[in-house]
Amino acid sequence: MNKVNKIIIALFFMTAVIACTTVKMTGRKQFNMVPNSQIFPASFAQYNGFLKEHKVSTDKTQSERVKRIGNRLIKAVEKYYKKNGWEKDLQGYQWEVNLVDDPQMNAFCMPGGKIVYYTGLLKVTTTDGEIAAVMGHEIAHALANHGAERMSMAYGQQLGAVLTMLATSKSKPEDQQKWMAIYGYGSQLGVMLPYSRKHESEADKMGQIIMAIAGYNPDEAANVWVKMSKMGGQQPPEFLSTHPSNQRRMENLRKWAPEAKRIAKQFGVIFDK
Repeated sequence: MNKVNKIIIALFFMTAVIACTTVKMTGRKQFNMVPNSQIFPASFAQYNGFLKEHKVSTDKTQSERVKRIGNRLIKAVEKYYKKNGWEKDLQGYQWEVNLVDDPQMNAFCMPGGKIVYYTGLLKVTTTDGEIAAVMGHEIAHALANHGAERMSMAYGQQLGAVLTMLATSKSKPEDQQKWMAIYGYGSQLGVMLPYSRKHESEADKMGQIIMAIAGYNPDEAANVWVKMSKMGGQQPPEFLSTHPSNQRRMENLRKWAPEAKRIAKQFGVIFDK
């Protein structure tokens, strides 16, 4: 290995150490090279562009309902972060909730707190608790900086490909191609997809805690996936998917519900047994 290669590898590991942060609500260590100060302005601009291209619902009753639920969840987040001394983590957030008139079953929360709920999803999430479960999950993605982490992992994957190419530079072309293919499949199946599934499970758990603190029964979170599983459609094998299976999500949410209730109790929220 020549000197240049050694320098590149050293820089890679130095960057990995420096970019190691912690998801506050779960304690999980994450690789994040993109600060909020960099990603938030781009996120807000993208959100404004989205609203110009998509119709905000004129259904006053449903819009007010979704906004009311969203604002309760936001207040729950702020209470939880204040109680734990994490207020600085919410600096720069510009919370906003909108119901968009679109038949797709979708919802998202962009980095920085811009929340969108699609009218199509209201056909499945019929109770306030189910809406809170979905919205809490999306808010959790933003709080855990999952978007920035995925960007950072993509950078790392690209750098890993460069290192693989350098390490096999003296090999025969067919051998180098083989190693690059192995790296590509290995990094995708062994790193990128598992991280995506980990993000979804982490957001499920965090979102369940948020909805409970907001006063919504965390038992309803599993109901969303019971309904989703009944809608049909062939799911890919879990190890090839960015999301855990519906069955796994139901099992996890049922298992985590007591912990969410216990945390909510610290904020004066008590659910019937």
